[in-house]
Amino acid sequence: MTDDRNDPFFQYPRTDYATSDGPVGMPILYFDASVMMALFFTDPGKARSLLEKDGFEPVRFGNGKALVGVAFYEYRNTTIGDYNEVGVAVAAVPPGTPLPFSPLLSLMRHPDKNRVGLHIIDLPVTTSAACAAGRDIWGYPKFVTPIRFAVAGARFDGAVSDPETGGEILTLSGRVGPGVPAPLLDLVLYSRLDGRILRGTANTRGGGTLSLPGSLRLNVSDGGTHRMARNLRALGLADARPAFVSRSNTLQLRLNAGAVVG
Repeated sequence: MTDDRNDPFFQYPRTDYATSDGPVGMPILYFDASVMMALFFTDPGKARSLLEKDGFEPVRFGNGKALVGVAFYEYRNTTIGDYNEVGVAVAAVPPGTPLPFSPLLSLMRHPDKNRVGLHIIDLPVTTSAACAAGRDIWGYPKFVTPIRFAVAGARFDGAVSDPETGGEILTLSGRVGPGVPAPLLDLVLYSRLDGRILRGTANTRGGGTLSLPGSLRLNVSDGGTHRMARNLRALGLADARPAFVSRSNTLQLRLNAGAVVG
């Protein structure tokens, strides 16, 4: 996909934010990227155990379960350089937030009309600039480490390395099943920075596919002591099969700064 900075999608006023790695213009613009997002259902009690320290509540979906996303991103051209990223996030809301009749349908709405968001549990990246931006602007739990992202047709092979030991914290690999064209989700992202709740948003575009999981599986290191491995095991996602998968090789997005909402 071309880097068309004259496209109206990217023509937004930008403001510099200070970070420990230097100023970052906001919103961050992503001109060319790929995503492989595996979506899992898990026990709400397990999700709550990881959310409550930051003061968020898991959202129950129609099956009574909580929703967890494990998303691998390859950002090939952005305003903060190229990098890879993996996000583990739980569908959540701040306490007291009115919930819609159908949280799943709410996730598909524009962020201006959606109260259901995601709270990020872990967010490794491959560059110090991306790490500093996430930690200092939103309070995201980022750390720097190698991340593998390899796509060959319907086959995907992704991995996150432990920055201390060099071993693998997790892998997501296999052949994705059949799918249908589907829009990519715009995101509402709840975080906590300096004791305050932020509501950030990401506007996306680009053709996507919603697929059955096929042979795709999430594997978590049995002996891994890294926080990310512990969190995934606490969510019950060791050796887990996704419910469904959202993927695209033509992702573009605007990642916006957060507004204080609590």
